[in-house]
Amino acid sequence: MTLDIYTDGGCSGNPGPGGWAYVVVQKTFQGDSIVAEEWGGERDTTNNRMELLAVISALKAMKARTDLGREDDPRQFTVHTDSQYVQKGITEWIRTWKRNSWKTSEKKPVKNQDLWVELDALSEELAAAWEWIKGHAGNPYNERCDSMTQRAMAEL
Repeated sequence: MTLDIYTDGGCSGNPGPGGWAYVVVQKTFQGDSIVAEEWGGERDTTNNRMELLAVISALKAMKARTDLGREDDPRQFTVHTDSQYVQKGITEWIRTWKRNSWKTSEKKPVKNQDLWVELDALSEELAAAWEWIKGHAGNPYNERCDSMTQRAMAEL
């Protein structure tokens, strides 16, 4: 059994009201099933913060699941994000940011450092693979996340 996590974040205006969502899909030889999903939002935020919060929220949920010690919970999963900012940030850029005391190559503070620090800690605890997927390209779980993100924004 494997788990795939799909995430999305969005913002109406940038900054403006924003939403985030995730869907956790269990894949077995019998087919796929959604085992968890959640969404939320903030009144004044940015698209990148919402993308990061979607992933952080999903990883926190995974950590809570695996902390229960259930034998049927996998310890490995793949995070699918349509945000290259998140995917490249956590797999490539973060090492340099940390080495440079959270400064960019232009010597400016890394934006959203609070969320990057939280994501870094979670990703070190959990063995996640990271995959970028094209948004709005027909992936049903990415589309579901997008719909929930829009719903979160509408509910603000």
